[in-house]
Amino acid sequence: MTRTPLSPTPRSTIKRGKNRAVADRAALDAVLDAGLICHLSVVIDGAPVVLPTGYGRDGNTLYLHGSTGALSLRSALDTDICVAVTLVDGIVYARSVFHFSANYRSAVVHGRARLVESEEERLHGLEVLTEHLAPGSWQHARLPDAKELAKTQVLALSLDEAAVKIRAGGPGDEPEDIENDNAWAGVLPLRQNWQAPEPSDDLSPGWTVPQHVTDRYASPA
Repeated sequence: MTRTPLSPTPRSTIKRGKNRAVADRAALDAVLDAGLICHLSVVIDGAPVVLPTGYGRDGNTLYLHGSTGALSLRSALDTDICVAVTLVDGIVYARSVFHFSANYRSAVVHGRARLVESEEERLHGLEVLTEHLAPGSWQHARLPDAKELAKTQVLALSLDEAAVKIRAGGPGDEPEDIENDNAWAGVLPLRQNWQAPEPSDDLSPGWTVPQHVTDRYASPA
């Protein structure tokens, strides 16, 4: 599928730090694919609410899910919402505290979520979510039954209106602070790594860790 570059709208146009804006849609895909949790912003009873939630991306669609009784998801329908994903890559130490910063990759998506109503797409959306968080699990674990599906709501959000912002590199100190050289400056990188799998206490004897779990453990977070 051919995907056009990001075309900023008034609300997705980066105004501060424009030099960190990235218009390449592949960068949007990369941030979303690397993240695990997004923050969903909705308005409930006239007040803004921001909630962390799992998600999954399929092409130009972001899938979100939750209980049919969740007020947050019901409030996300028929109105504009915002979803954000941020990855922190390091803390930037400067010679002046004014210029301390962070290296990061972030994506912000605006739009109106669509309630997924067909059972076929609902299952597809749940598979996308599952495989994003725990690759290989859709084929390994029991799939949702009719009762569980009835309790689950799936939303689809287009990625047509989105912004990506990336900061990398060292501090942007003032020339006089660089000349004075009176404090250490640099970057403290942040890396996440999966730890060894921990079996459930009620797992029957004889189980070995499945390949799809060990593959994830061996890969970067």
